Amino acid sequence: MTKQTVLGRVTQLAKANVHALLDQAEDPQKMLDQLIREYTESIKEAEQAVAATIGDLRLMEQDHGEDQRAAVEWGAKALAASRKADALRMAGSAVEADRFDGLAKVALGRQLRAEKEAKEAEPTIAAQSDVVARLKDGLDSMKIKLTELQSKRDQLVARAKAAQARNRMADAARSLDVLDPTSELSRFEEKVRREEARALGQEELAASSLDAQFEQLESLSDEAEVEARLAALKATT
Repeated sequence: MTKQTVLGRVTQLAKANVHALLDQAEDPQKMLDQLIREYTESIKEAEQAVAATIGDLRLMEQDHGEDQRAAVEWGAKALAASRKADALRMAGSAVEADRFDGLAKVALGRQLRAEKEAKEAEPTIAAQSDVVARLKDGLDSMKIKLTELQSKRDQLVARAKAAQARNRMADAARSLDVLDPTSELSRFEEKVRREEARALGQEELAASSLDAQFEQLESLSDEAEVEARLAALKATT
């Protein structure tokens, strides 16, 4: 995975709109679980790639530092050779003086090359440093996003469990309504009232029959009285 690919993927994932993704999901909890797995894996891959990018930057910085130190060292060697040449020339050793001046020139050439290499590496180091900074920011954003996803997932699961508990309670309440014992008591009470009313009806009917019998007895008594009085009248005539 190249640094540009890593940077693009990290930036894309870091800018992902979790809420928009959830709004489009048929099963938000399932999608969150999938996103968490993908984010976790992507973070691992990105961390490895970023670590490699940082490693490359550190190597370039080390090479740059070595070039700078080499430039300083070759400058010091050139100065030392030049001074030796001057001393030899003053002592009348022109040939040796020329040789040391030649060494000074070689040292100065090495110094110039080291300085050029150090200068040429600076833009690349600056660009790589910028890439590393953006990758680090992207990784931090991804880790924050992962925490947000995990929190959303936990909240969603908790809400789902609460909703399931409420549904179970509602189902239980409906079951109680269907098997409401008070309704059975009401039906039993109504049955008792009907039995009581039937008993009252039978008692009333029995009472009516008894009254009729007494009325019949009273009627017979009146007839007997009439017959007795009629016999008494006949006896007097």
